[in-house]
Parts: sequence; C-alpha cells; structure tokens
Amino acid sequence: MDSSRTRARVRALRPVALLASLACSLALVAGCSGSGTGSKKDTSTAQAAQAAVPMSSGDLQSDYLKVIKEVLPSVVQIQASSDLGSGVVYDGQGHIVTNAHVVGNEKTFKVTTANSEDVLTAKLVYSYPEQDLAVVKLDKMPDGLKAATFADSSKVEVGQIVLAMGSPLGLSSSVTQGIVSATGRTVSEGSSGGGTGATIANMVQTSAAINPGNSGGALVNLDGQVIGIPTLAAIDPDLGGGAAPGIGFAIPSSMVKTVADQIVKDGKVTDSGRAALGITGRTVVDDSYQAAGVAVVEVKSGGAADKAGIRAGDIITRLGDTGITTITSLSEALASDKPGQKTTVTYTRNGASKKVDVTLGEQ
Repeated sequence: MDSSRTRARVRALRPVALLASLACSLALVAGCSGSGTGSKKDTSTAQAAQAAVPMSSGDLQSDYLKVIKEVLPSVVQIQASSDLGSGVVYDGQGHIVTNAHVVGNEKTFKVTTANSEDVLTAKLVYSYPEQDLAVVKLDKMPDGLKAATFADSSKVEVGQIVLAMGSPLGLSSSVTQGIVSATGRTVSEGSSGGGTGATIANMVQTSAAINPGNSGGALVNLDGQVIGIPTLAAIDPDLGGGAAPGIGFAIPSSMVKTVADQIVKDGKVTDSGRAALGITGRTVVDDSYQAAGVAVVEVKSGGAADKAGIRAGDIITRLGDTGITTITSLSEALASDKPGQKTTVTYTRNGASKKVDVTLGEQ
C-alpha cells in the first residue's frame, strides 16, 4: 500500500454536549528569537545575515493575533439538539460548511458566531457522509459576518505553522497552534461513536490540538486561509481509546470547496470525484481467523464490477498493486483512484484465483 496512506485507528471528532459559555484567554506561543549583526564594510554580508535570522517572538505573535482577528469571526458554533460542533462561514449568503457527523440526521440547528451571543437559526442544505461534509444555511445573515478564505490545499507543505479554530469541548472560539505534520493521508473513520464510516483521501495531518467539538471548524495557515476542516483524531489504545495527543486530521480545503460549491449551486453533490467498484461487500477471514479479503455480497447493476464480470460470492484480494484484506482497506485503496481510471481486480471464485481489468465507476 502507498506509504501516504495510514491505517492508524481514528475516530470522528464527535460533537460534544453543550457546556456553559466560558470566556477564554488565548496564550500565544512565541517562536524562535534572535538578532542579526553586520559590518559596515560588507553590506551584502550584513543583509544576508539579517535574512537568515529567525522570526522574532514579537513578529510571530503579531502574525498569530492578526490571523485570529481576521479568521475567528468566520468560525461558528453549531448546536444540534444537545450536541455541539463547529462550522466555517462559506459565503456571503449565509452558507456554512461543517462535518456531516456534526449535523447527523437533523435538519435545523442553532448557530452562535464569535462576535455575538445571539443565537441564530439555520437549516440543512445537504449532507454528504461519504466525504463527511455538509452545508447548512442561516435563516438570516447577520451584519458583519464574513466568509472565510479557502486555500489551495495542494500547496500545503509539511512544517507550515497552523492554527485550529473551533469549539472543543464546548469552549467557543478556542484557538490552538501546531504544524502540518503530513499531507496525503488516507484515513477511515469509524461508523460508531458518531462517525460516518467515510474513507477520506489526501487528509492533512496536524499537531495542533483538536478535540471533540472542533469538528467542522477551521485549520488555518498564517496567511489567514483555511487549509482544512478538522474532522478526525487518532486513537491511542494505551490511553483507553482516548485521542492520541498531537495527531489530528483535516479534510483538505480543495475537497471542501469542490463539495460545498456543488451543494450551494445544485443542492446536492453531483460529481463526487470518488472512485467506486459498484459492490456491497464484507470482510472475510481465513482458517486462522485473520482478515483475508472482501466477499462481494451484491453487485450494482451496470456498475464497474458488473461490467467486468465480478459476481456475488467472489472474494476480492487485490486492487491494482494493493493487497485487500478488509472492507476498510478496499475503501482506502479506492480513495486514491479516480472514476474512469483502469485497474486490475484480483479475486477468488470457487477457490480459483482470477484477474480482471476494471474501469472504475463513481461513488
């Protein structure tokens, strides 16, 4: 399997029960400090030395303050029944993008902005659990509410400083800082505990602290642009299933824009960009009770598998060069492919191994 994928145990950043509103002060973390010196006899050397000096703590703090002042008003708190999540103002018409697992099965929500304690109301436009994204729309757009700016996530680099903004554990308008730890992660979230079961490709991994309630908020660079929507946290078995510190995942902003633009325009997702075999499957085990492949339970008529001659009862063991042992590993392998792409499916039928070329369909 491609090294960019991860099978780390993760869970959705489940919305949390609404806590009393608390006034929080943000401690801004300063970076390296230093000063440069130079000789009057060598101006170019002095300029080079000055350019090499790390950003001072004052400069970095000023950048943090500027970004927070600019972006935080675009991050809202979303309350669904007794649970709470976050959202990001998407445009000037009152559309807000968030996670599908934040909205769940509900249709109406209460929204609180960073600059006001007034409770606004919003309705669901569309939820797309396959990518764990959803859009809600405010019934009335308040004065001064500004849409966030979304970055091109293909330009995100490991090591970039980022800020996570949202409502962790019900603490509204909270900000944490960290870096981009990795890009291109393919991660599957569980369907229990509030997750949608989605497998999401190209996620941004970050060390910025994100906790339940951060779901649907903003992961922001120092240019004040949203680079991702915090969605998942890794689970550390040694912590009793608690979140592993410093390992969180955000849906990349370019995917957020692709999905949200379609929902705003058409009221639904019309072009998912997600590859599919067109089957319903389940994980099967071998004689040692080890996961050994995906049994095809049902084949969608006219889908990719159907056209390739794959039938119910076949057991898929490989997609292209990737070994398939579970339904999750099949989802992860498909997440890096595109509709219309050709690949080879290896499967067993009545104990005999077979291969077939497949043109992938769309989910």
